[in-house]
Amino acid sequence: MAKQSFDAVLLAGGKSTRMGTDKAGVLIQGQPLWRRQLATLRALGPDEIFISGRDSGPYAGEGLEILKDLSVERGPLSGLESALVRTKKPYLVVLAIDLPAMRPDFLARLVKVAISRGRSVVPRDGESFEPLAAVYSGAICGLVVERLQSGDYSLQNFIRRAVELDLVLPYPLSPEEQPLFRNVNEPGDLY
Repeated sequence: MAKQSFDAVLLAGGKSTRMGTDKAGVLIQGQPLWRRQLATLRALGPDEIFISGRDSGPYAGEGLEILKDLSVERGPLSGLESALVRTKKPYLVVLAIDLPAMRPDFLARLVKVAISRGRSVVPRDGESFEPLAAVYSGAICGLVVERLQSGDYSLQNFIRRAVELDLVLPYPLSPEEQPLFRNVNEPGDLY
């Protein structure tokens, strides 16, 4: 079986209100967060990597395509929309800027499951989903657009609906995998 190709997107378009500064430029172990996250995505070997964020972000000038939201001011769902519209590949790995503990081997497992099962794969921790470190199939793009047009931008509601429609396969997180989703939202979260 031929290797399935996929693209990846780093979601870096948030307002970083609680952090007080652009999260992308925050240092984690001496490295800007955006560089750390790009290294995680590059280790997966995607065909292309995009950044969903502001043209003026600290990653500007890195030589990667920066995607603007097609649906402005609608949160991460609009970043997902722009990346799904842009990619020409059957799968898209999504990683949020504020998940510095995420590892390439975990994302590679999600890619493998997505390709073998032929649909999007989103981690689930109990009753909550973790949609910002996940793999999406292009088949989900229509639902993304529908949710954005409905005015409901909740990622949890979006994923629950996608599961009902059999567009997403939930990936239950093991206790060992749960710490990968520790996010940094404010200065006290930094390590």
